[in-house]
Amino acid sequence: MEYAYAIMLLHEAKKPINEENLKKVLNAAGVEISEAKIKAIVTSLEGLNIDEVLKQATVSAAPTTPQQKEEKKEEKSEEKKEEEAAAGLASLFG
Repeated sequence: MEYAYAIMLLHEAKKPINEENLKKVLNAAGVEISEAKIKAIVTSLEGLNIDEVLKQATVSAAPTTPQQKEEKKEEKSEEKKEEEAAAGLASLFG
């Protein structure tokens, strides 16, 4: 988790997310560093739009409004009715 926080800190500070900067942040926080993890993380982040990832995460984690909850309940209720009707029809042929 410390690595994720370090990445977000560097990103927010508009600093390049590279091995050197990641090590500096983790060292300053007193975190034991894994060279392999750092290399893997930096490599996996190449070409990744962190702003877009954060935006998607925010949208998917956004709390639902009471109206949205009610709509979901209605959708589930309709789906259940359809399943029950299909089960009834299947019993006619089974």
